Amino acid sequence: MDAIATEGGETLYVTEAEAERGSKGPFLVVYETDDGDDRWGFYCSHCNSLNTAMDSMGRIKCNDCGNIHKADEWDAAHE
Repeated sequence: MDAIATEGGETLYVTEAEAERGSKGPFLVVYETDDGDDRWGFYCSHCNSLNTAMDSMGRIKCNDCGNIHKADEWDAAHE
């Protein structure tokens, strides 16, 4: 895992082993600790931003560059 610092000085850990495809580049999973126990969110590899959001349907969006990961399709009728 690679360590990165937030604007507030917090150290977070990004792993390329866990990624979600985005329209402009992958979203990498970010952890609070280097052991990978406490998941923090996503890192946009297109613009190197932590300013990302995920909705309840699993869509991920970078609020800086507009990179988007569309949620996997599912059919509620089959659950």
